[in-house]
Amino acid sequence: MSNTDDFPRPEGDSGEPLETDVTDDVVTVRRAPRYGRFITLGAVVGAVVALILTFAFSGEPAQPELEPGFDKGQVFGFLLLLCGVIGATLGAVVALIIDRASARRSRAVEVVHESTHRVDE
Repeated sequence: MSNTDDFPRPEGDSGEPLETDVTDDVVTVRRAPRYGRFITLGAVVGAVVALILTFAFSGEPAQPELEPGFDKGQVFGFLLLLCGVIGATLGAVVALIIDRASARRSRAVEVVHESTHRVDE
């Protein structure tokens, strides 16, 4: 629904006649989570879990003559890859759940858009 005002045309800075179009529309307003922050937070929590798991165990193989030994840095690297990916995935899932819950509380709002442009005569 677009209409043009019936008021006298205002003039711009250069003396050109201007016209204003007014459009009414209905939009949906809702809050949405920031996915990047949730994914980053999940990855950071995964890194902390990897650090805790690295130092929670002795790191000595049960049968040292049959199994190769890994130092703490290698164990942390492996766990960081695994726990970081799992944490980021869980963060994204939590953000999706929050997004779905916020969609229920959305509301419709009527907005008015005005645009002013030069009249081509």
